[in-house]
Amino acid sequence: MDISHRGLRILLASAILLVATACAPDPKSGSGFRLPDGNADAGKKAFVDLGCHVCHQLDGIDAKFEGTPAVRVRLGGETTRVRTYGDLVTSIINPSHRLATGYAPEVVAPEGKSLMETAALNDRMTVRQLTDLVAFLQGKYQVVVPEVNPYAYAYP
Repeated sequence: MDISHRGLRILLASAILLVATACAPDPKSGSGFRLPDGNADAGKKAFVDLGCHVCHQLDGIDAKFEGTPAVRVRLGGETTRVRTYGDLVTSIINPSHRLATGYAPEVVAPEGKSLMETAALNDRMTVRQLTDLVAFLQGKYQVVVPEVNPYAYAYP
């Protein structure tokens, strides 16, 4: 196959454009976003100081809450969803993004907004507390890969 210089330049330009388009960052992507590393011990303290223990159960937290929370959402343990750094940061600073499964929506999110938003953490929490909290919570999850049956059909 004989390709002219003009044809080769067009082919090369098309390939570069295709690669550049595929690698272009999405403005809403987390690519390249990383907060400083946190301290898990300080994150445990932040968990209590910020009142996370009021509505969240987590092994290793012995702080007591006097009163009745609207709901007690369990954190940590085995999960089939990857609990990445980004997952945890998003769940803390934008809790209505993905609501806890296994709970009635009206209990964890009256009017479609997570109860965490009523705590106004974004107005009170420092970046250091956020990074420490994420460092603490990351160590509380164990990712479990579910068995895949190639002959099973998953209904939507």
